[in-house]
Amino acid sequence: MSYLFSSESVSEGHPDKVADQISDAILDQFLAYDEHARVACETFVTTGQVVIMGEVRSSEYIDLQAIARNTIKKIGYTKAEYQFDGDSCGVLTAIHEQSDDINRGVDREDDEDQGAGDQGMMFGYATNETENYMPVSLDLSHLIVSTLADIRREGKEMTYLRPDSKSQVTVQYSDDGTPERIDTIVVSTQHDEFDDDDERMLATIKADVLNILIPRVKAQIKSEKVLKLFDDQIKYYVNPTGKFVIGGPHGDTGLTGRKIIVDTYGGKGAHGGGAFSGKDSSKVDRSAAYAARHIAKNMVAAGVADEMLVQVSYAIGVARPMNIYVNTYGRSRVNMTDSEIAQRIEKLFDLRPKAIERQLKLRQPMYLETAAYGHMGRHPEVVKKTFTSRYHETKTIDVELFTWEKLDRVEDIKREFAL
Repeated sequence: MSYLFSSESVSEGHPDKVADQISDAILDQFLAYDEHARVACETFVTTGQVVIMGEVRSSEYIDLQAIARNTIKKIGYTKAEYQFDGDSCGVLTAIHEQSDDINRGVDREDDEDQGAGDQGMMFGYATNETENYMPVSLDLSHLIVSTLADIRREGKEMTYLRPDSKSQVTVQYSDDGTPERIDTIVVSTQHDEFDDDDERMLATIKADVLNILIPRVKAQIKSEKVLKLFDDQIKYYVNPTGKFVIGGPHGDTGLTGRKIIVDTYGGKGAHGGGAFSGKDSSKVDRSAAYAARHIAKNMVAAGVADEMLVQVSYAIGVARPMNIYVNTYGRSRVNMTDSEIAQRIEKLFDLRPKAIERQLKLRQPMYLETAAYGHMGRHPEVVKKTFTSRYHETKTIDVELFTWEKLDRVEDIKREFAL
């Protein structure tokens, strides 16, 4: 008997994602001028107001207010009628120096012995149901809201769109865990009040979602097995409340780290509970979660299993993880137990925090791009990023994004598992 599974995503204009992007833009600015900066930055946004809080240890000074305003404007909050815009919102800051009691557990005389910046457990997950080894329900949810944002920025169609939006995709699976079809798609998008008749306005938005948005989404899908999931029986819910004019931070308070399931695997696998945005890579909440994804993705790509969950855990101030746990959900392709697979992973991958930083190049200003549309399943690439500051020279840096998505250990894994 088949079953249904759902995942959601939100656009960069969602208030929680606005907060995430401000936090990661601040982190990137610090790293651009001080690669050794330690940053734990939280952002809170509401009607006409931004509050930036956290702990920083750095030799450099940056203009937090300018970074927040520029980030908000790039997202698209540029009009006073939104009740939240980059030029007029208030920006309060409450940043202080990182605790010496935390720092003493991280810094070591030998960099390779750098301790974990906190305790906790982190998970990585991969499945071969999509080309990027992500759950198809989440992959499609991301694609829907990112395509909606593309349409909004182009300004040629659906010109009533505002920055805030959400999507949700429900997929029907067979008993053996194979996606069979898409059952339901939900799209909620903030919009201008472009018609005095609410029913007529909603009918226009529904028609545009079906005739403009969904065809553009499907045109970007390269996988035939994913395209086959679309049929004429899909149930569509568009702005189910009937109206979505009030949105963004004016409609709902936003806070860094409140979309951790959107950021990872859409409810598939597991999550250790730690958020990513605003944290430098000494915080294993972020760096070890990336490392676990890198392991799971390369293991599935190598053919060890069709699906894999990897857990690592740490004690604050200790370099080596407390454990490595593997679950292949009965879908292993090698004649080994999951615990034996975990032992091979420990042999193949150095999971000390400093080794993760080095291998995945996590001291680059690479994080703003992660703060919307998911940290996992993205395309690794090198881009030029330019940073300006009233306190420093302008810098243009080649930055390698999404290094944890590289399939650079597949051959090593195949050799280890004789595949």
